[in-house]
Amino acid sequence: MRARVALLTLGAALLLAAKPPLRFQPDPSSVIAAEIAFNRMAQDKGQWTAFRANAADDAVMFVPQKVVAKDWLKGRADPPASVKWSPSIVYVACDGNLAASTGNWTRPDGSAGYFTTIWRRDKKGAWKWILDHGDTLASPRAAPEFLSGKVATCKSAARPVGPPPTGGKPGAKAGGGDMPLPPPDESLMWTADITPDGGRVVTVRMWNGSGYDVVIEDKVKAAS
Repeated sequence: MRARVALLTLGAALLLAAKPPLRFQPDPSSVIAAEIAFNRMAQDKGQWTAFRANAADDAVMFVPQKVVAKDWLKGRADPPASVKWSPSIVYVACDGNLAASTGNWTRPDGSAGYFTTIWRRDKKGAWKWILDHGDTLASPRAAPEFLSGKVATCKSAARPVGPPPTGGKPGAKAGGGDMPLPPPDESLMWTADITPDGGRVVTVRMWNGSGYDVVIEDKVKAAS
């Protein structure tokens, strides 16, 4: 009897280990909720505390140079009052694992600007930011009356030639096991390029069924 129970336990463990990666619905509202919670934590617990808590291990940010977020944020004291921000629109990949949000921010001194954040789900399904950047504006962008979200069209098996996707590599193992990860979704793609003068261009492209639409293109001049 004990041997049979042991075999059943082993079989259940093997089934759990063989489970494919979690799949999620492409839900813009979940990204908006993550942004709102992120901002609320910054107001309640401190700006850099919130950035640390919501960052993926490989997240990058610009200060204004490009840095690894975990390294730059480690031990950094929170400012007396945090910047406040709110998303205006969210774009989500067809498979629900990658998203981009953009909107407005204001500082306690009254200065204003915009931000763009790239989000990725972690192994538990929580949204973590992997890129955060923004810039100041002479006057804030007009805020929409309602927050909106758009979902990319799912891509077919035949994929056109284009810029390489940012993110996981095809064939990588899920959680160190034998189950290969699915190929990159590629319905939402982003790049963050440094310009020759030291500025940057952050671009987000979304698949529309026959090609990519540029849905975000932020051009930031080099710091003077």
